[in-house]
Amino acid sequence: MTPKQLDEIFYQTLADSRLSRGERKALSQILAEDQPDANELAVFRHEAFAVAREHMHDPRDRQVAQWLEDVVKLLLPPHDALAVAEARFSPGQDCVHRVISLFDHARRSADVCVFTITDDRIADAVIEAHRRGLPVRVVTDTMKAMDRGSDIERLRRAGIEVREDRSEHHMHHKFAVFDQRLVLTGSFNWTRSATAFNQENVVVTSEPRLVRSFRDNFAELWEKFRL
Repeated sequence: MTPKQLDEIFYQTLADSRLSRGERKALSQILAEDQPDANELAVFRHEAFAVAREHMHDPRDRQVAQWLEDVVKLLLPPHDALAVAEARFSPGQDCVHRVISLFDHARRSADVCVFTITDDRIADAVIEAHRRGLPVRVVTDTMKAMDRGSDIERLRRAGIEVREDRSEHHMHHKFAVFDQRLVLTGSFNWTRSATAFNQENVVVTSEPRLVRSFRDNFAELWEKFRL
């Protein structure tokens, strides 16, 4: 969600000087889908107060709004309370939908380290993220990249940089780091059979120590498998 889009929402909901139950629900859904981080939420809050001040004509009202914004900052929960910690399971669509959602909402980068990719829905999300300008890097297993149905060559043709382990041993990881702040990991292979039939899981976390570990491991493998 861009600042312009957010402003439009704020102005629309402020038109009658109240936030209706329906407007509150719609805005909550947008934020849930967009998954802004703590810094982005702070910017959104500031923008909401700025929009409110524009509609105030008495200078004293504007001072009250500024006081309220400053107090709200002090009353916000600690950053840890905004942490992401979730699990999804298959068979079923929960895992694949979460993977796709993370690509749809990533803003800065996506570093992917997966054994295989054969689910076209996930490949489509990866390519779409790349096309909108998101830096995407992929590390995968050489032998699985040659499998029938593999989407690896399709990713390469789309312009995504892919590196393979080029070893008789398997590069068996299944994780991805999004925006350097979220990690997705678990047993879930990025295949249709994992969604339709297998007992699998994905875990998504923003815990800084885990994010740092996966980020460092990806950097190590990316360098190791340089052509």
